Amino acid sequence: MSTTLPAVRKPSPAASPEGARVEFRSLRRAFGSTVALDGLDLTAEPGELLALLGPSGCGKTTALRVVAGFETADSGEVLVDGRDITGVPAHRRDAGMVFQSYSLFPNLSARDNVAFGLRVRKVPAARRRERAAELLDLVGLPEHGDRYPHQMSGGQQQRVALARALALRPRVLLLDEPLSALDAKVRATLREEIRRLQLSLGLTTVFVTHDQEEALSMADRVAVLNAGRLEQCAAPAELYERPATAFVAGFVGTMNRLPGRLTPTGRVEVAGRTLPVDGPTPHTPDVEVLVRPENLTVAADPDGAATVVSASFLGAVTRLHLDLPCGTRVKADVPTREAGALAPGARATAAPADRPVLVVERVAAPGRADGAAPVGTAA
Repeated sequence: MSTTLPAVRKPSPAASPEGARVEFRSLRRAFGSTVALDGLDLTAEPGELLALLGPSGCGKTTALRVVAGFETADSGEVLVDGRDITGVPAHRRDAGMVFQSYSLFPNLSARDNVAFGLRVRKVPAARRRERAAELLDLVGLPEHGDRYPHQMSGGQQQRVALARALALRPRVLLLDEPLSALDAKVRATLREEIRRLQLSLGLTTVFVTHDQEEALSMADRVAVLNAGRLEQCAAPAELYERPATAFVAGFVGTMNRLPGRLTPTGRVEVAGRTLPVDGPTPHTPDVEVLVRPENLTVAADPDGAATVVSASFLGAVTRLHLDLPCGTRVKADVPTREAGALAPGARATAAPADRPVLVVERVAAPGRADGAAPVGTAA
């Protein structure tokens, strides 16, 4: 069974058109009293892989289906290279879509599945077979043309679905959680291969996922949606290091929230340290300081005020859960080689690393789904 793609080769100018610029303009879509899109404004640049990330029900799949033409927005526009396609039928939108469930025709071979759109457009049979063979080779399945979906693994079926989406040389590729039904190893392999293909073909790609690792590892930019609205759109590193909102900070990666207090000089006092603030500050002096687990410095200390609650081996790092004297439970990542002295029950010192931190207005119950929790609460 083929598990990897052949070496990426630069396509000829006729192999695939340049990617298009896709704009979501003030899109609104409601299903009864449920608002799926609430004035979404977003742009995918030519040749970019843009990931739409967010919790279930945030509107990411609805946004993709509006671009594809499978859903109609209540208001707003979808533009491709400046052309309004809001009223254009789905089959004339020059977009290829890959679904979570593959949606292959069970009675057709892999070759005929790939060639189906070409047949609908009355492309001659010889050219259909030639194009299908090219694409099956491109996705690493040159020997699978005569196989039917039930004779292929999930990963192979998804590759056939990808080849079918590329058959008509779309300028926009739309991926609706295409890897979520696969096991972890196949998922990791396919996401690398999809990214390599996307880069080699220069296709503008909009990728819907709820998997943070998928979004951060594959995308040029990640758009985080919440309740139909855009919270932030940025490169993965910026999204992780400088979340623009408290929602993004809590949703992307793991984030601790520590109680702190702003000083008259604009710094923040937290866990025995005074640190510079990165970004805007609330109007109230009592704040929550956002700190990633890897930015918490932990050291074994018999006289320390923190207590190690549990330790989880993660390979090169070990994740600790610690109770701090301020009544907050936090997560900290330490090198595994240093974790031997930090077994559950050990006393320790724990404080944010000496670097600028993000702060938000303090809420009544700090640290819920964002990585920190009151002492005695599971985190």
